[in-house]
Amino acid sequence: MAFINCDFSSEVLGMSCSINVVLPQVSGSAKPKKFPTLWLLHGRSDDHTMWMRRTSIERYATAAGLAVVMPSGGLSWYQDMASGPAYQTYLREELPRIAQSFFPLSTARRDNFVAGLSMGGYGAFLLALTQPERFAAAASLSGALDMASNVAGKDESWMSQIRAAYGDPAKIKGGSGDLFALAKKLAKSTGPKPALYACCGSADFLLHNNHAFVAHAKKIGLPLAYEEHPGASHEWGYWDQQIQRVIEWLPINKSLQKTRLSP
Repeated sequence: MAFINCDFSSEVLGMSCSINVVLPQVSGSAKPKKFPTLWLLHGRSDDHTMWMRRTSIERYATAAGLAVVMPSGGLSWYQDMASGPAYQTYLREELPRIAQSFFPLSTARRDNFVAGLSMGGYGAFLLALTQPERFAAAASLSGALDMASNVAGKDESWMSQIRAAYGDPAKIKGGSGDLFALAKKLAKSTGPKPALYACCGSADFLLHNNHAFVAHAKKIGLPLAYEEHPGASHEWGYWDQQIQRVIEWLPINKSLQKTRLSP
């Protein structure tokens, strides 16, 4: 397995960017191939380095023969920010093109997956629900899945970040960043639908976000596998365990998978 820190220039963001990449290593006699890829997103207080620093993602990806691309989304909530760079366009359009030109990453839908924790869990579902033709599966770990409810009673520091990302917080509900509205639209569509998985700890402050989204998915008939873990909170020990569960669940190569989750 190779670990690569890749620096490049983004025209969409108008600045230099970095991604961490974990890439399977092919033996000298093996035929070159394009690898299935997990696009792995960080949380609000993190950057693109944190999955490598706080978990054993490289080891888990090696066992699965999986490439992992870890980009930075700043404090954007993975939006085209109202007052800042267009991170959603960067992640949806520019980064896949750049990364797939640098590395042997499969472009096939069946081989592309997205996951993240907290803000990144929200970002993973945002990308999957708006690009179902690109992703076969998406996973949220302790995700901030109900952003319309995450603005009530918050302090000015939090609200300034929300306004920078979304503009008017009152317009989140029903807008382009509302996972509930996006899920309802996808459920009604006749096109492809990514497999969805979410998990959260019972002691996590975002538990109510997950309960609300799970109930919404059930109501609209959108399949979603959900697991809740007693006593677990918003911390890296839990996410290190759960990213293993996510990789096991991904439809990569059934012979490599130990378990499957059902909706």
